[in-house]
Amino acid sequence: MGLFSKLFGGIKKSEVCKYFEGLSSYTPVFTTFDGGVYEMELTRAAIHAFANACSKLNPEIHGTSYESLKNVLQFQPNPYMDTAKFLYRIATIVSVQNNAFIVPMLDDGESIVGYFPILPSDAEVMEVDGVAYMRFTFANGDRAAIEYSKVGHITQFQFEDDFFGSDNSPIKHTMQLIHTQNEGIKNAIKNSAVVRFLARIAQKLDPKKVEAERDLFAERNLTNKNQSGLIVHDATFTDLTPIESKPYTANPAERKLIRENVFYYFGVNEKILQNNFTGEEWAAFYSGKIEPFALRLSLVLTNMTFTKRAIAHENRITLTSNRLQHMSDSAKMEFSTSLVDRGIVTINESREVWGLAPVEGGDVRITRREYVEADKMGLRDLELKKELGLEVEKTEGSEDDAASEG
Repeated sequence: MGLFSKLFGGIKKSEVCKYFEGLSSYTPVFTTFDGGVYEMELTRAAIHAFANACSKLNPEIHGTSYESLKNVLQFQPNPYMDTAKFLYRIATIVSVQNNAFIVPMLDDGESIVGYFPILPSDAEVMEVDGVAYMRFTFANGDRAAIEYSKVGHITQFQFEDDFFGSDNSPIKHTMQLIHTQNEGIKNAIKNSAVVRFLARIAQKLDPKKVEAERDLFAERNLTNKNQSGLIVHDATFTDLTPIESKPYTANPAERKLIRENVFYYFGVNEKILQNNFTGEEWAAFYSGKIEPFALRLSLVLTNMTFTKRAIAHENRITLTSNRLQHMSDSAKMEFSTSLVDRGIVTINESREVWGLAPVEGGDVRITRREYVEADKMGLRDLELKKELGLEVEKTEGSEDDAASEG
């Protein structure tokens, strides 16, 4: 049994034949763009930086329903992908097509045993007896349909259509500029290796003889046969003027503008692409790009997995990431000393920031004993002296009164 049969084996595709009527005037159809933004070096690098960061997210299942999926989501969402590949592929697809589809993998009954991100050539929202279905068409011509409520559908740039995100046409002109720029550089390299001359023949010759004289001159002077570097010619040519070829290439300011257009569109920057960011820069990238994706994917997986009743009983899927692992060592030290000894984070949470494995008994919060309310400082001093076996000076009101205040 192939993958298609495993995912859609029980669907009667002939029953799905009527388009679902949405509120907008657009027919609910999504079609992939051939070629697309993934074919350019810079745009692919931007997409990879985002998808690579998303692959480090940690999916967690909360609640008692579907406990069997906890290890599935954390290690292998389907038999063909581990969790990192699964997350990377979803992030890549949604960046390239602004729509990503996840279908559940079912056992013999209706229980979900895994998730698979599919890549159809087009998708349509259809209607059967008032129920919305998603019908997919794949590159090999196969078709299949599944209830829309069971599909995990992530979108971005969604405006015109009630169901699907818009295409990437706004970045098309920038991609054309990138292509033109690359072609200009390539032609400049080619042309720089060619010496060009403007020559005038002293007499009137037949066109064939003109071509013969040109080829003879080129063979004698412009090939590797000419080891001297000196060009000589007879009276056949009266004028021989070199032509300096300067093909146009975008200047640094224009190239920077083209690159920034890509960065703006995909929400990345040069430092993220080159892995040369600070903790603060990573936190900004996480907050603006990774976290929204994690939230959308969390909601999609939760809604396609659990019933409304189960969700009401606190069953959900979340995706988290420890952003603080990208802090500098000094910032990590400040984090540990400031938050651990105040009981805000646990020992193991602090160890995670340093990339260390958890330790037994480390999932507890601790605090320094000398912290005390300001109006009870005197009482705390007496307690410390008693613990250390130091002599306590008796004053009026004395320790008994202080102890009674406690």
